Amino acid sequence: MTDQGIPIALSLRPTLEAEHVQSPPSHNKKRLLLMAALAVGVAVVISFIAKLLVYLIDLVTNISFFGVLSTEYMSPANNTLGLWVIVVPVIGGAIVGLMALYGSKAIRGHGIPEAMEQILTNQSRIKPTITYLKPISAAISIGTGGPFGAEGPIIATGGALGSTLGQLLKITHNERKILLAAGATAGMSAIFGSPIAAIFLAIELLLFEFSPRSIIPVALACITGAAGHHLLFEQGPVFPIEQIIGVPSNTALAGYSTIGIAMGLLSVLVTKIVYFVEDSFEKLPIHWMWWPALGGVGVGVIGYFAPRTLGVGYENITDILSGSMPLQIILSLCLFKFLSWAIALGSGTSGGTLAPLLTIGAATGALLGSVILYFFPASGVTLTLAALVGMSAMFAGASRALLTSIVFALETTMQSNALLPLLAACTGSYFVSFFLMENTIMTEKIARRGVKTPHSYEPDLLEKVTVAQVIEENGLVLSEDNTIAEVRAWLSQETDYQRNYFIIASNENEFRGIVSSSNLFSHHHVGTNKVGSLIKRRNISVAAENSLRTAVEMMAKENLDMLPVVAQDNHVMGVLSYRDIISAYKQGVEEHEQKDPHISLKRHGLKILLRGQKLMSINKRS
Repeated sequence: MTDQGIPIALSLRPTLEAEHVQSPPSHNKKRLLLMAALAVGVAVVISFIAKLLVYLIDLVTNISFFGVLSTEYMSPANNTLGLWVIVVPVIGGAIVGLMALYGSKAIRGHGIPEAMEQILTNQSRIKPTITYLKPISAAISIGTGGPFGAEGPIIATGGALGSTLGQLLKITHNERKILLAAGATAGMSAIFGSPIAAIFLAIELLLFEFSPRSIIPVALACITGAAGHHLLFEQGPVFPIEQIIGVPSNTALAGYSTIGIAMGLLSVLVTKIVYFVEDSFEKLPIHWMWWPALGGVGVGVIGYFAPRTLGVGYENITDILSGSMPLQIILSLCLFKFLSWAIALGSGTSGGTLAPLLTIGAATGALLGSVILYFFPASGVTLTLAALVGMSAMFAGASRALLTSIVFALETTMQSNALLPLLAACTGSYFVSFFLMENTIMTEKIARRGVKTPHSYEPDLLEKVTVAQVIEENGLVLSEDNTIAEVRAWLSQETDYQRNYFIIASNENEFRGIVSSSNLFSHHHVGTNKVGSLIKRRNISVAAENSLRTAVEMMAKENLDMLPVVAQDNHVMGVLSYRDIISAYKQGVEEHEQKDPHISLKRHGLKILLRGQKLMSINKRS
């Protein structure tokens, strides 16, 4: 401040060191510990719910197909109902339709798209009733012959449980998203004993980020879910393969890659057909409540001719992977399982997609492997690995969860030598799916509702840039000892400083607070009063080492378009405006998209404030 009390512009001395200040971690470590503890608690609960869901599915299956009250597993394929088998899925579909009508419409579908939609549009809020309605409706649907797996419903149930806990507690919507993802993936881990694949599922389909604040709680929840699997289910792999898969040759790898490309094409076709069936149901002149029952007719008819299509059918995957199932049965299972699943899912009943996709993929992979062996018997391709590759590639193409698909196949079979064929096949399938299909089987439904899902996970540009790198070095600071009349007169002559807020400091440049322009020019204030008397906001400032993301969050919270940059000794270092942030973001986007072949050149921006002149920028090349 000058001796006359006239406001002057402060400047920061430009230094290259300021460009390399690193942002401190944005998350609170104590908060992270709390979230981790909550995620583990949710995982413990969902592990037992997963076991109860399996018991309930077995109970409904035994009652529906065998007329016995038991929770022992019995495959509905072994029923002796004859033509009456057609009626069972119809009854189950009618019950699910009534539950959706009078309970919650959200129980329809396979769970993951619904969870994604709530994360993207509703701050991860899922109705608490889904916690019990989804598993009950899924158990009825699957237990009466629905061609689904238990993983989809338990993912939806776990997500609802995590979301419900997040709504009961005083936490942010981002923390609620973490609990939702933790519950959902812990459920998957509890069913399949695949914690690493579940973590990747969270990253690729639910979290849309990769940061310590989210990965640590989710990882701990998935580990807990896997422990629950070993405690409540079985110790070994879910899909055991008796023979050890050997290291494939280059010719065999080429064969598996070809299978992957073919599975990519098939995954696109499968997705299109599923949504075609769903659209066809939408055109029916009957209430949607009856659609699951109508779909049950199709499930029952197909189940009469192909009993293996009824129910979960995890044993079908194991039999196909063993390489001993006759090709005629594999072909029948592949075709009829797909038709049954497409009709049931399109009708809007409650069920999952993972198990059907795995079954269809494994069967198709085995068939393609047989074709390769027929024409190239010396290729080194084995039916077992061809089925495993097809199983994984189908899910990779349909969902575009690439890493999840690869790791899931490894964890559920414990065949480490399959890694390279899985990587090749899944990448090929993903590649084809990406180029031929805009949305996936997981995102098509919500995309039709106008919900856009992220397709890339890049570092936040605002998180990478610090306040010191874009600070406004000639920002205006007013002295608290200036009178209101003096400041008004000075500002009326300075058109460059038409701001909504002004920073107030002492004559020693110590930060005092912020004054709004409307308050400063209000006719209610006497002109002879000091500007310092108008201060209402005192403890709002940002440090030079903070990231621009921190600054943006503070601006949004306080409804400000500028912030004072204050040092640890409370001295004002400069002013950060929203224009500076937008300019930095624009520059970051331009640098990201710029195609510059001159990789040896780096640019450093130096800002020089000349006395009595405007701020000038000089770019130097080094």
